[in-house]
Amino acid sequence: MKFFVDTANIDDIRDLAATGLLDGVTTNPSLVMKSGKDFIPLIEEICGVVNGPVSAEVAATDYDTMIQEGKKLAKIAKNIAVKVPLTEAGLRVCKELTDEGTMVNVTLCFSAAQAILAAKAGATFISPFVGRVDDIAMDGMNLIEDIVTIYDNYPQFETEVLVASVRHPMHIIESARMGAHVVTCPPDVIRKLYKHPLTDSGLAAFVEDWKKTGQSIL
Repeated sequence: MKFFVDTANIDDIRDLAATGLLDGVTTNPSLVMKSGKDFIPLIEEICGVVNGPVSAEVAATDYDTMIQEGKKLAKIAKNIAVKVPLTEAGLRVCKELTDEGTMVNVTLCFSAAQAILAAKAGATFISPFVGRVDDIAMDGMNLIEDIVTIYDNYPQFETEVLVASVRHPMHIIESARMGAHVVTCPPDVIRKLYKHPLTDSGLAAFVEDWKKTGQSIL
């Protein structure tokens, strides 16, 4: 499973990239607003930090403007994945950009039917939002399972399932169990994966016992 971080905070991106465990970055207009930075220079900076896909989202909703924005974003760097909404216009843009060799991340997916359309449009990634589905008292993980199952039935679909709106580590674990290709998570959720009380207590015991030996490795 690939790990993307869902943020526009360059410090968090640098920190996580330094672990060697980060495979890409996803951003959206809300995250860019939160960063307080100018969009294009920020995306350029992020692309210089990570080698994997960096999702940069179009701002328009109509086809004509969206395709212009998408083509401009694609020129920023080779690892740009243009992010488009799962609308009729968005899928039209997806098909055109994909045919030109640009990676496309189709976002705001909330149904398996939408995911089928994105795959047919040639999307590189489909982003189903599990947390937002959970928020309306439905099971977001059922959506992931449905999409993974459908995609597996059709080898010609090359679209990767990118689980988005991840709220906690169990979303990641369940997604991995179902065979999702990618998860994109806020930095704090990724960092929670390291944590376990038995790891902490075990390490503390090892450190104390090592002190008692009076030895040093260096």
